[in-house]
Amino acid sequence: MNIVIAGDSEVSHHLASLLANEKHSVTLISPTYELLKVIDSHSDLMTVVGDSTHVQVLKNANVQRADLLVSAHLDGRFNLLTAIIGKRLGARKSIAKVHQPEYLSEDCRIHYKSLGIDYLVSPERIAAKEIVTLLKNTAATEIFDFSDSHLSIMLVKLEEGAPVIGKSLSEIAEEYKKLKFRAVAIHRKSKTSIPHGDDVFQEGDLAYVVTQPDGIDMLHTLSGKTQFDIRNVMIVGGGAVGSHAALSLEKRMNVKLFDINAERSRELSEILQNTLVINGDARDITLLEDEGVSSMDAFVAVTNNSETNILTCLLARKMGVKKTIALVENIDFIDISQTIGIDTIINKKLATASYILRFTMTAEVISTKCLTGIDAEVFEFLVKPGSPITRKPIRKLKFPEKAIIGGIIRHNQGLIATGDLQIQANDKVVVFALPQAFSLVDKMFRS
Repeated sequence: MNIVIAGDSEVSHHLASLLANEKHSVTLISPTYELLKVIDSHSDLMTVVGDSTHVQVLKNANVQRADLLVSAHLDGRFNLLTAIIGKRLGARKSIAKVHQPEYLSEDCRIHYKSLGIDYLVSPERIAAKEIVTLLKNTAATEIFDFSDSHLSIMLVKLEEGAPVIGKSLSEIAEEYKKLKFRAVAIHRKSKTSIPHGDDVFQEGDLAYVVTQPDGIDMLHTLSGKTQFDIRNVMIVGGGAVGSHAALSLEKRMNVKLFDINAERSRELSEILQNTLVINGDARDITLLEDEGVSSMDAFVAVTNNSETNILTCLLARKMGVKKTIALVENIDFIDISQTIGIDTIINKKLATASYILRFTMTAEVISTKCLTGIDAEVFEFLVKPGSPITRKPIRKLKFPEKAIIGGIIRHNQGLIATGDLQIQANDKVVVFALPQAFSLVDKMFRS
């Protein structure tokens, strides 16, 4: 696929590297040469220096032959203009990254669609939605729902004393005959593998599991996790992520929100009707104690500074908070953050990549999720009549080695994948895949 990406943000550079590594033909437009030097030396892609809102710059990037144009500047107005001009010049599909919530209203979407923008994506809105979902399922480190929650993929950390530790997948299947979930990946010592029957779980493993709704309680039990209710939440950072999350949570939880900027705090106090907004520095331990951090069920740090988010989450954990969530924008920090006591890491680059990646597949992809801290993806495919995936039962398919089918959704019912199951047209299939298998998996679902 020919893809043009425009932007001066880390999101645009991460996305360009990701797609180039998946063997797409990628051209990256950025306003200055310095921003392109590092990425150009590490990825097989074309680069164009210039302003992506200029017609000639877009032409130099061959936007007229692009299957997909993604604009991901820091300034959302540049993205809107780039997407409009690029579509008029011939790009088949255009996506613009925006930040302001008002751009995401249905009226705005319809208006921008008429101007040529096919999709609007807000990393902040996606990140806020992830936070809300995680606070509903407190035992999960990461969770993503497919097709109205008929199936979900969950990341759980195996705690000391978990019943599955020291047992292989085959032994677990023999002991628990009617499991309603399936392990699709194990992340151990910074490496991710697709498990086989003789693989043994170890303490501290991060296990990715596809589960039916009524399998979640048993999954918690076997992983040594306990579900608990969230009533009191403290949020640090009143930017777009923090304010979106507070707005979604304040009607059913007690929310306190810290922001260090006095003017922003005043704005938030007018926007948030049931949230206590505090103007102050959450790195101040005395202030946290005065505001009752030890009585919080969850602590969410989403400032623009990853180090601040990590530090304040660790402070909250030390003070007895059960659930901590940190926004960590530096991908290199994610792995270590997961090992030092922070429950969940949110990353806007990965959230945006999840949304956009599905538009690069030939088969029909309903949803995707880039998993945090590992180089892998979960896809939800809609099965077309005559596609290779429908020709044999799962065990007889030559399915890519670096991918695994976790489950299917048929007639609004989630089913866990077994070797005897035969996939049918119009099924929705949940697939976990490492990057080496993306294109091979895509071929299995093409009609």
